[in-house]
Amino acid sequence: MPLNVALAEPEIPQNTGNIIRLCANSGSRLHLVGPLGFTLSERGLRRASLDYADLTDVTVHKTFQGLLDSIDHTRIFAATLDGKIPYHEINYQEEDTVIFGSESRGLPVSITSKFKPEKCIRIPMMPSNRSINLSNAVALVVYEMWRQLSFIGDEFPLKTEGSEKYFS
Repeated sequence: MPLNVALAEPEIPQNTGNIIRLCANSGSRLHLVGPLGFTLSERGLRRASLDYADLTDVTVHKTFQGLLDSIDHTRIFAATLDGKIPYHEINYQEEDTVIFGSESRGLPVSITSKFKPEKCIRIPMMPSNRSINLSNAVALVVYEMWRQLSFIGDEFPLKTEGSEKYFS
């Protein structure tokens, strides 16, 4: 079932550590597309990910093409400021991938230019603002994807036959 999260050229190890923990908690795979702004052994990354790194499938790709080659069976969406579709309006499917850009630059044009407009999503925010923290942005999108899939894999799914007995 895993969903796929991809980070292109992440810069801040603590954000990536938080995302590792998020991926472990949601059963998602994490793909890191280089160059990375840190090493995987960096203290800040290890501290933020706690002991969840061993529970997360993390793959490092040297290039965006390397990522595409590894997920060629899945739909991929780009999270961008220029995206026309709010992230919650996509009908997500198992194995979907969303790629996010670096903290200071977002996704480079070399990546966004490969996406059709209907594959570019955005997180709504006030017009005067320019960004949301990367780990927060990933959390918003991943939990929406997982919610649409009825939190598949969770031990206490919210949308199952007979669940009304828990919520009545």
